[in-house]
Amino acid sequence: MKNDDVPTDQHVWPWPEELDALIAAPDNHTLLFENESVRVLDTRIGPGRTTPVHTHCWPGALYVQSWSDFVRRDDNGNIILDSRKVDAFATPPTVLWSDALPPHTLKNVGDTEIWVISVELK
Repeated sequence: MKNDDVPTDQHVWPWPEELDALIAAPDNHTLLFENESVRVLDTRIGPGRTTPVHTHCWPGALYVQSWSDFVRRDDNGNIILDSRKVDAFATPPTVLWSDALPPHTLKNVGDTEIWVISVELK
């Protein structure tokens, strides 16, 4: 079989690898585990802190260890999500789902650390 005949189901991501959370925002993301199926990240954002622009190229389940209000902005500074304006976040979630995320920042606008364990599905 020639290489051209090999089927590919490889994930195509339009943003550069340099924007991956572990590369672009290493002070906020720590790799806990990775294999061909999943990647597990420990994410921490202190009160008043903002992450550098970064991406998450896989969707995943987020296990919330510590919640705080936040504002997510796209790479142009436009607000994508303000948790204070989402009724579902009136009671902080314990577990939630996140789709893959294009370039964004996240600012912790609350008084406690945001601490999330993400299990990204490759």
